[in-house]
Amino acid sequence: METSSANSKENLASPNNVNNTNNNNSNNEQAKVNKENSAEKLKWRLIFAAVLVFTACTRYYNVTKPDHVCWDETHFGKMGSWYINRTFFFDVHPPLGKMLIAFSGYLTGYNGTYPFEKPGDKYNGTRYEGMRYFCTTLGALIMPMAFDTVYDLTRSTEAAMVAASYLIFDVGMLTLNRYILLDPILLFFMTAAVWGMVKVSKLTKQSHSYTYQWWLWLIFTGTMLSATISVKFVGLFVVFLVGFHTVNELWLILGDLQKPITDCFKQLLSRALTLIIWPIILYMLFFYIHLVTLNRSGNGDGFYSSAFQSRLIGNSLYNASMPRKVAYGAVITIKNHKTGGGYLHSHHHLYPKGFGATQQQITTYTHKDDNNKWLIKPFNKEPGKEVRFVRNGDLIRLEHLVTKRNLHSHPELAPMTRKYLQVTGYGEDGKGDANDVWRLLVMGAKANETVMTVTTRFTLIHHLQNCVLVATGKQLPKWGFEQQEVSCNPNLRDKNGCWNVEDNKYKKLPNVNFSVYAPGFLARFLESHAVMLQGNAGLKPKEGEITSRPWQWPINYRGQFFSGSVHRIYLLGNPIIWWSNLIFLFLFLIVFLMNAIKQRRAAGRRHLQLQLQLAESKTPEADKIKEPELMKTLAQRANPRQEVDFFDAHTLKPALWLFLGWLIHYLPFWAMGRVLYFHHYFPALVFNSMLSGVMFHHLTGRLPRWLQHTLLGTLLSILVYSFTLFSPLAYGMNGPLANEPNSIMHGLRWLSSWEF
Repeated sequence: METSSANSKENLASPNNVNNTNNNNSNNEQAKVNKENSAEKLKWRLIFAAVLVFTACTRYYNVTKPDHVCWDETHFGKMGSWYINRTFFFDVHPPLGKMLIAFSGYLTGYNGTYPFEKPGDKYNGTRYEGMRYFCTTLGALIMPMAFDTVYDLTRSTEAAMVAASYLIFDVGMLTLNRYILLDPILLFFMTAAVWGMVKVSKLTKQSHSYTYQWWLWLIFTGTMLSATISVKFVGLFVVFLVGFHTVNELWLILGDLQKPITDCFKQLLSRALTLIIWPIILYMLFFYIHLVTLNRSGNGDGFYSSAFQSRLIGNSLYNASMPRKVAYGAVITIKNHKTGGGYLHSHHHLYPKGFGATQQQITTYTHKDDNNKWLIKPFNKEPGKEVRFVRNGDLIRLEHLVTKRNLHSHPELAPMTRKYLQVTGYGEDGKGDANDVWRLLVMGAKANETVMTVTTRFTLIHHLQNCVLVATGKQLPKWGFEQQEVSCNPNLRDKNGCWNVEDNKYKKLPNVNFSVYAPGFLARFLESHAVMLQGNAGLKPKEGEITSRPWQWPINYRGQFFSGSVHRIYLLGNPIIWWSNLIFLFLFLIVFLMNAIKQRRAAGRRHLQLQLQLAESKTPEADKIKEPELMKTLAQRANPRQEVDFFDAHTLKPALWLFLGWLIHYLPFWAMGRVLYFHHYFPALVFNSMLSGVMFHHLTGRLPRWLQHTLLGTLLSILVYSFTLFSPLAYGMNGPLANEPNSIMHGLRWLSSWEF
């Protein structure tokens, strides 16, 4: 028995048994980790599936209702028709979103014939459903991408679920994503770009750089960046965000001493190729497709230069044959040469009292019209039978072909630009007075040089008043049919005083073909951008139009009618979501500030400890330290023990990037002079909603699990309940307005500025 007992003890103490025990413990721990990972993956999949189900149910419910044109569908549906018909038009936004709308309509049977004249018009059998489903689908994909983005940032399914819920149950997002608009397309590409950015960052941190998956996500991110800015110019904001994030990553890689410095240059080159060069190539490709597709003349021709128009089939300049030189007696059209400049125009209507002399109006008009035609004459006689060319420095008269009145100016103030002189149409049957005389000066030309059609740029200087004819770009009121003001500027160097002859009809001269002056792709690409940027800057609110200011957006101050008929749709955010978003935003700022203070204090303690160690080490550096006993006392007070980091940087860092995304997509609107609308805030709202999910997880993460689940369940219940209350705003309201006591929505009009 003793021998047996001794053998048993010896076996237990043998190295093999110890190793077996350690292996068993290691295997048990690995099995436990694998089990936890499997449980986490299952939890993620179940919640992600729930996000997909709730998104689909809320987005696709009655998506084809109402069956009439709603809000800006009148614009983007019409533009989709023009793409299908290949008709050129002008818009202030880049082309990708409208091309995708047209493509989705074409694939689903829409033939491009519906006029989309005004909101409220019935579709009457038009195959509009495909375009709505397409926009709705892109809008619906925002929620799962936001869910996965927040999960990758925090590794928390709760944070991801809250972020996705804030987007799913917001009736504002629901409304904006269900119609034929650019907004769901813009928001989809923007969210996808951020999703790709986070995926690339995750793979880089896991040392998976230069793998197939890493390259795929980089290219995906660059593609989404290009697509975002190709829908609207505000897509540039997400380009800035990804750019800042990339610079931050490169800076951290540069400071990683475990990696060679060449790795930073490889990262820089890789990201320059995928996030700069590749998006630029794609962006230009989208414009190439746009310009090749829209090859037929349309109502947007006049916004572009004469040379640009010569590429449009059906335009008067396409394969045009007209005299090369301008002669007296020719009927011409005169176009302002600045980007987006219109045609010199007049009509029978007079300036009203209080706006200078009540003579005939002179304007610029961006569409081709018979009222753009002028007869060019010598200043002192009618054109003779002989052919006489118009030359640099000539004194001329311009007679409006339709009304027979001459282009005229006098010492009266212009109607809008009060520092300039008024320009009018004056006289009868081409006979007026000395104020009808103008000197034509060709820019950069020699004396007596002949004026050429299309290519010659010139100014018109009033002979008596010594002022230059300019298109100020200011829009006239309704009495001027909202056309552009023309006036006479005493400053002869005004860049808006440059003109060119576009159409030239004169039977006594031979015609030549103008196709040789047609510009190439690059020139048209650059001109398109100049026209769009100028159009964006010139957007002003129309009379009676409801606009908003940036301070109103985060507080959900006022909504916007999408449909004002019996079936009413009203764009307004879920107030519970929007106002709690603001609360989480302010909580982030407070927590971030407190964390910054805490880290600064911790750095001070570490510095104090280092000084104390130097003092006790009896090294030469110790002589530089004074009063070591005092320092010991301070060190004891500092209490440099390991503290629980309540302000966890693991969640605050991603929260900071989401806050920066919100700031970049909101703050610039304060500096914009163009007209602004409520829907401009929704890109910022996406970032704020994701930030709310991160901050909810951050603030509740160290509470007991039962309390976490209780708070999460309460929050989700409130979101769902508030959604059911306000969902009629998106799905349609009938009956009296909410300001009437018998309205079913009366109790939900929490702010007097809500007009549903």
